[in-house]
Amino acid sequence: MIAADHSNPHSARLFVIEADGTMRDLPRGGLGTLFDPGDLVVANDAATLPASLHGTHLPSDQAIEIRLAGWVSRSDPARFVAIAFGPGDHRTRTEDRLPPPPLSAGDRLRLGPLEAAIERLRGHPRLVELRFLNNHAAVLAGLARHGRPIQYAHVPEPVALWDVWTKIAASPFAFEAPSAGFALDWRTLQAWRRRAIGFTTLTHAAGVSSTGDPTLDLRLPFDEPYRIPEHTAAQVARAKLRGSRIIAIGTSVVRALEAAANPDGSVRAGDGIATGRIARGMPVRVVDSILTGIHQPGESHFELLRAFADDARLARTSASLTAYGYRAHEFGDSMLLNRQPLLLSTGRGA
Repeated sequence: MIAADHSNPHSARLFVIEADGTMRDLPRGGLGTLFDPGDLVVANDAATLPASLHGTHLPSDQAIEIRLAGWVSRSDPARFVAIAFGPGDHRTRTEDRLPPPPLSAGDRLRLGPLEAAIERLRGHPRLVELRFLNNHAAVLAGLARHGRPIQYAHVPEPVALWDVWTKIAASPFAFEAPSAGFALDWRTLQAWRRRAIGFTTLTHAAGVSSTGDPTLDLRLPFDEPYRIPEHTAAQVARAKLRGSRIIAIGTSVVRALEAAANPDGSVRAGDGIATGRIARGMPVRVVDSILTGIHQPGESHFELLRAFADDARLARTSASLTAYGYRAHEFGDSMLLNRQPLLLSTGRGA
């Protein structure tokens, strides 16, 4: 499978896996015809930060790329978790990128107009906590002027910031695009409204999808903050009371809703931190269906799908996606996975 041409979203497709295992191949525009009156669709409205910063490791005077991957604390917007690379850019596969110069606590980095200090390493030579030494307004301005969206070699031409913002993007909060939201457009939202299908949003700091290091990738996803508005929590509660489905647009929405879940399937409003992986055998209390991109086995996003379908069904799905030529990655095609009844009732696969 190859990445879709992000300049031609109208060619995108949608693969639907029903709860009974039936599979359908549709144009993605057919998304507006799905779901039943009373169902609730929840999307991530986070805008994407320009989180890739090239610069210099001052102690060695060597080139470095810093990819911001999360906040150390959301209350301190100057401190980040970051992944460091040596010389090069996104046109080299992430797994082939050169390592950064040896990093130590206290090292200074010059990143365009910004200066940062490494506070500590987090158990891996490329994973660090850093603090920008500029004031908050200068950090935001420096990111806007010097930063670029994180991207990978499957899209060789540089993408602009607006390429990684969904049509519902609001506050800059995500480190990579909550890319399942690329499937949404105003025509689809209007179709749902006409059919009495609910739509609401939350904000989740979607993190990096790949570090280029298999050992470090096992630690993905990192802890990610989220915010669930009062009106979103109320809509989820009402949908649950009437027995309607909750459809998550993307894995980031699943993580936020499940992190905030109450035993009855309602969710707590407010700020929180999504921690750990959702994977096979974990109970999913809130979400009944997920619209997502095309993910490969072993990726943290794919692991989350194992909470919705057993391995046999996912294997059949992957084979069908390959046979139909579905396109992977953030600008690719979409799939709608409805949770299996067995998993719906027990949280376990067969």
